[in-house]
Formats: sequence, C-alpha cells, structure tokens
Amino acid sequence: MRLFVGLAPPVAVLDDLEAACAPLRSSHADLRWTSRELWHVTLVFLGEVDEGSLVRLLPRLERAARRHDPFGLSLAGAGAFPGPARANVLWSGLSGDRKALGELALSVGAGARRAGTPPPDARRYRPHVTLARCRAPVDVRPVVAELSGYQGPTWTVEEIYLIRSTLAHEARGGQPRYEAAGAWRLRAGVGRAPRTG
Repeated sequence: MRLFVGLAPPVAVLDDLEAACAPLRSSHADLRWTSRELWHVTLVFLGEVDEGSLVRLLPRLERAARRHDPFGLSLAGAGAFPGPARANVLWSGLSGDRKALGELALSVGAGARRAGTPPPDARRYRPHVTLARCRAPVDVRPVVAELSGYQGPTWTVEEIYLIRSTLAHEARGGQPRYEAAGAWRLRAGVGRAPRTG
C-alpha cells in the first residue's frame, strides 16, 4: 500500500483557501487544479509499505506524535516546483510555527526509519499544500503573484494522520483517493486507535 503521514487543515481553513483560488481556476485552464478534498500538508511520504512494516510503523507514529505539543499554522502565499516560470506543481505555503512543523516531520521520519520504512525522498523538507499540477511545464508567475499576499486563518495542529493513497489512472485525468489509515493526537491529547483495514 502507498502511504504518507500528514496534517489535515480544518474545513474553515480549506474554505478560505478555496475562496482565494476559485477566481483563478477558470482563467488558468492549463492547470489541473487539485480537489480540495485532497488538500493536506505532507510530513513524510513513505511510498509502498507492506503489512509487516505497517505493524511496526503504527506504534512509532504514535510515539512521534506524543513527543510534540500542538502548534499553530496557517496557509500563506504561493510558489511552484521546480520554479514559477516552468512549473509542474503550484502550491500554497505555510506560516506560523514552522520550526515545530519541521521538528514534527523529523520525528515522524525517524520513527518510520526505525520501523523499517525509510522515506524514499531525502530532499529538504518543503511543507506546502498542492493546489494544481501540470504535465508540461507552465509559467505560473501570474498565479503565484496573485496568491503572494494570501494569508489564511490560523489553526492549531493537534493530530497527525497516516494516509493510504490510491493512485488514479492518469490517462483519464483522475485524481488519487486518500483514506485515513490511522490518526494520533499530539502530546496534549490522547491517541486514537488506528484503523488498518
């Protein structure tokens, strides 16, 4: 199964971001806009994980979550990978306690490595919410400029999620499907038993 660990911004935060993006969707048809149901902040992408590794991973994620206190984040601004002039991915960034976010991502990654499911991507952590993708590189500088002043409402990160990602058939233009496979509260709360079915 294909898994990642991430954060799910609350509905009010997604509503605000959707309102900021809605006017841009029709004027930028060359972008495949991501459905808001898929908007999340990835902490660690794990890739393919077998059942045996999953059993070892679950308690490690619980321990990682309990090492951190809740903290505040908000969605802010925009950017693109690899760059706005020739982008394949348009994203919104984050503001708030980015230090706490980075430390949480490091703990989750370390727990995954100890469980025998090391993240396949060793690049520097760049937290974001993917807004749109494009197959061929596109100049998204006008979109990035329009969203550069965006500042969403602050929310308190209290929980991490293990997400199972089922890839859609790209030829049909489908989007992946995400399903929560577990959730753990940060230090101030009590963990919930993960669903693994």
